[in-house]
Amino acid sequence: MKLKNSFFYTLRENGKDEDSKSSNLLVRAGMIKKSSAGVYMILPLGYKVLNNITGIIREEMNATECQELIMPALIPEDVYVASGRRDGFGKSMFSLKDRFAKPFVLGPTHEELFAMAAQMKIRSYKDLPFSLYQIQTKFRDEPRPRFGLIRVREFIMKDAYTFDRDETGLDVAYAKQFNAYKKIFDRLGLDYKIVKADTGVMGGLLSEEFQAVTDIGEDILVLCDQCDFASNIEVAQCVVDENPTTLEQMKLELVETPNARTIEEVVDFLKQPASKFVKTLIYQVDDKVVACMVKGNREVNETKLRKLYNALNVELADAETVTRVTNAAVGFAGPIDIKCELVMDNEVSKMHNFITGANKTGYHYIGVNISDFNATLVSDIRNIQEGDTCPHCGGKIYFKHGIEVGNTFKLGTKYSNALGLEFLNAENQLQPVWMGSYGIGPARCMAAIAEQYADEDGLSWPMSIAPYKVAVVLISIKDEVQTELANKIYDMCHANGIECLLDDRDERPGVKFKDMDLIGVPVRITVGKKAIENIVECKVRGQQDITEIHFDELLTKLKDMTEE
Repeated sequence: MKLKNSFFYTLRENGKDEDSKSSNLLVRAGMIKKSSAGVYMILPLGYKVLNNITGIIREEMNATECQELIMPALIPEDVYVASGRRDGFGKSMFSLKDRFAKPFVLGPTHEELFAMAAQMKIRSYKDLPFSLYQIQTKFRDEPRPRFGLIRVREFIMKDAYTFDRDETGLDVAYAKQFNAYKKIFDRLGLDYKIVKADTGVMGGLLSEEFQAVTDIGEDILVLCDQCDFASNIEVAQCVVDENPTTLEQMKLELVETPNARTIEEVVDFLKQPASKFVKTLIYQVDDKVVACMVKGNREVNETKLRKLYNALNVELADAETVTRVTNAAVGFAGPIDIKCELVMDNEVSKMHNFITGANKTGYHYIGVNISDFNATLVSDIRNIQEGDTCPHCGGKIYFKHGIEVGNTFKLGTKYSNALGLEFLNAENQLQPVWMGSYGIGPARCMAAIAEQYADEDGLSWPMSIAPYKVAVVLISIKDEVQTELANKIYDMCHANGIECLLDDRDERPGVKFKDMDLIGVPVRITVGKKAIENIVECKVRGQQDITEIHFDELLTKLKDMTEE
């Protein structure tokens, strides 16, 4: 590409309303532009990067003998009703009606349609296994789009699906896709972790996430300082540290705590550490009210609570509900005589002589023990914390933040059972097909790589996905010798399959250098005063050294530098 007559621009100022390093730099580099909250234009330079990412994905998908197709984005709503997922998506699914008042949705994911397509082929066990994938636009009505391409309402996804006779076959297909994902993210140059995760609205037997490690990542990755344990905080198991000390049971005592509602306020009032308190939080779990008990220095894990009750929705109860089940104002809830189901965290079950709310406005109990109330359930319902014990090896837990760039699911027979996807086995009996689902967000990958590789000068793409591998900067467009040599290098690169751009704009050299750094081209060739000697300058993005090289040696040098 020659810049003079191309769609190319950069911005000197930071992008308006961009809240991440990657989105700000991608906007400034002229690669993306926001058209509305959570919706972005992918401009020519950004599209080059995105195409390089999807090219790698396609190569690895095709290597697994996965066949590509394309599904519609406009889908009859009853497809999701039939699978039982319409309520699970709720308001996050864009809904509309056609001129005949028939309800449609914009597809957030495509398990149902792939199952319907598979029905066209599958009759007997001889038709299995096989796998399909697409790279297509998805839509989700995010309540808070943020971080540029990371949390959006319209996005491109590569989703793949495998179809097998039984769980053993699914295990084989899953491993094949899983290994392909590792190859993809390795080729993209991402620093990533693979963590166990919640299956969420997808459902199924297993979910694993590929998380790009970045400071702005929305997900909290739970890691161990001694072993390879890795989990999303949503599903990380908490270990209860056994305390063999037997304490003499105190007498239950009601104490006045005026205007002390929060843990911090009660800690300050009673002069006791937060670890001696147990807080009782009231949740609305679908149509059921549930009180949850965790230590005062812990937090309830809503994902664990949702799975415990097999619920669709979990949220803190409103003030009216809290008052109804506690007979007290918000801030004084406790387990004794509460008028709803009570779930106690495993850790609380090992505590003695703790402090709780008294279900009486302005009062708390001290000297509380588990014999003073009746818990409906005892379960792991808290978030793991840094410094906690690793559930695998006993090491210490620490956190990193991550951007989910890929996920893999063992769906089992969930969708097959719901949608009647069956086959005849060797005994001529109908059996449900075993499915797997596998997703990658190419634009999320683009943003994650930008986050990991950017520096103070701008973007710095790995060679594998850079929009152009070489930038030829022409210092003086009025110098015929320089112009001739710059064009000669440009043509040579294209003739040898090296993606190259030529900056032939009428701009100052400093402007051109800054722009090439900003857009992140890995190698810069500067054609200046020594063009008359057929000598140019070569600089690698992010390095200070500049090397002079003769044109006759340049092609060999560039081939070596641009090999992935």
